[in-house]
Amino acid sequence: MEPRINRQYTAFATDKKIADGEILDVAIKVKKFMNRKEGKTTVLIFDDQTGDQIEVDFRGDVDSVKERLESLLASQLGKKPGPGRPRLGVVAKEITLLPEHWEWLGIQPGGASVTLRRLIEEAKKKNVSRDQIRQAQDRTYKFMTVMAGDLPDYEEALRALYAGDAKSFQTRLSSWPKDIQEHTRKLALEALRA
Repeated sequence: MEPRINRQYTAFATDKKIADGEILDVAIKVKKFMNRKEGKTTVLIFDDQTGDQIEVDFRGDVDSVKERLESLLASQLGKKPGPGRPRLGVVAKEITLLPEHWEWLGIQPGGASVTLRRLIEEAKKKNVSRDQIRQAQDRTYKFMTVMAGDLPDYEEALRALYAGDAKSFQTRLSSWPKDIQEHTRKLALEALRA
């Protein structure tokens, strides 16, 4: 997975956190760390929002890593909008509904697309806290699977995470390496709020 702008990342070498922050800062710190270790250690970088591992091309010196990453991030920003009507980012995709659903959508003011967008926005607002909990569980699970899958009480910690049992979750993490404990707790914070 590629790094994205405006996100926070955390890098680990085995069980030690070596950097956190925006991707450019993290990548530079990681490259310097790798140079000191002469490439004899594996470094994993995680997106703090999703829990996904990301790939950074560390070939060459610090400046070439920085240059490649800046170019990648700049390409994500895209081109400046020109004159005229702005693009709304509408994407056409196919959905499958029963005939009675299509009939109902057809008689709604604004038609099917407007009605579906309105229903989706209402559902998003209604389920905000549930969605935040699920996203926190997902990112924590992804990180834990990679970094703590072989640690004691891993499965019990996952069960506590999905049960929303903060006390049990904290207890299960207590024997883990300090940096992994702290980052796991940080990722799980929204999932374990009472």
